[in-house]
Amino acid sequence: MKKQWICALTLAAALNFGTAEATYTPPKVPEDIFQWVQSSERMNYFFNKQEMSYGVDTMGHVNLDVLVVPVIKTYDHVQIEDVRMKRSWRMESTDALRDLAGEANYLTINIPRGVVTLDAVDLIDSHFWTVEHSEPKKEVAIADLTEKSRDGIFYRAILDYEKDHRTEILSHTKGKLTEEEQERFEKEEKHHAKEMKKRKEKEEREKLEKEGQKHEAEHRGE
Repeated sequence: MKKQWICALTLAAALNFGTAEATYTPPKVPEDIFQWVQSSERMNYFFNKQEMSYGVDTMGHVNLDVLVVPVIKTYDHVQIEDVRMKRSWRMESTDALRDLAGEANYLTINIPRGVVTLDAVDLIDSHFWTVEHSEPKKEVAIADLTEKSRDGIFYRAILDYEKDHRTEILSHTKGKLTEEEQERFEKEEKHHAKEMKKRKEKEEREKLEKEGQKHEAEHRGE
């Protein structure tokens, strides 16, 4: 059975089938649901900020060390043709890929270990419907990825978002914190709030210093 990845929304794809490949535009991803991170020469990277949640065990208890993240990568025409050509080289059918527009993944991130598991990959069409599903269960350590690695940049951006939106993410999680985890969460949030305050104060000081240096330079130039 096909499934649609944009929270059951029917979105009009920004594709123009009557024009040349050079004018191809990836389908529009709703900004209220997905957070854009980066665009490469082949694809655009987004994660679902509305459905990002923490892991839940079989007892219904929330695991703050595990982050579950749906993501979408929309392809450009070069990447689309690359996927189709590789399929053809393997003598496999490309019929389902006629309207290929990208891929949607479910990631599980073990936060303390910094390990990302690619649980599922869905190739999607221009209406964000699944045309092919696989479950690679592939693991990658973020520490093994370079600073310039596209995946590394993407995963680190997701973890940065998690640090600043833990209460929001917890509200998306269908489970309950144990008393011990609730205490841990509140303690860590207080610590993070203090760190955020320090960071903002530092940024404000640096901003004032730059403005002062700018005014001083302008004054010397007079």
